[in-house]
Amino acid sequence: MILALILVGVVGYKLSPLLLPKADLSVAPEPGCDLQQGPCAAVLPQGGRLTFALSPRPLPVTTPLDVHVEIQGMEADRVAVDFAGVDMNMGYNRPALAHLGAGRFAAQTTLPVCVTGRMTWQATVLVETGGTRIAIPFRFAAGH
Repeated sequence: MILALILVGVVGYKLSPLLLPKADLSVAPEPGCDLQQGPCAAVLPQGGRLTFALSPRPLPVTTPLDVHVEIQGMEADRVAVDFAGVDMNMGYNRPALAHLGAGRFAAQTTLPVCVTGRMTWQATVLVETGGTRIAIPFRFAAGH
């Protein structure tokens, strides 16, 4: 019994970075961000700038959603976006974005449908650069 509890604890500790986005730095998006209206931006450390966009608009659920990130003034090793329900756990949804060159990254994902219809989401853009992980959280509503 004690061995089983220890095993569960070790497995939970090892898997926690997958479930909860860990970051060395957190950056707030610029004021007035509305992903339903268009791209949003954030100023990164050392003067870089990140632009984040989702399409099509209005943002759908259960249909493919295009995810775009553009980074200027900084080199990124990897970019992923962690989608999480703000008021309800909707499971793990963290697509890694493909590097398209010139600081552009893209992927496609689908948001699961919520039984209540409209739902508030947080899309945390995770940028890895030189051993540092930067997190930029963007909130938006999707659904009916």
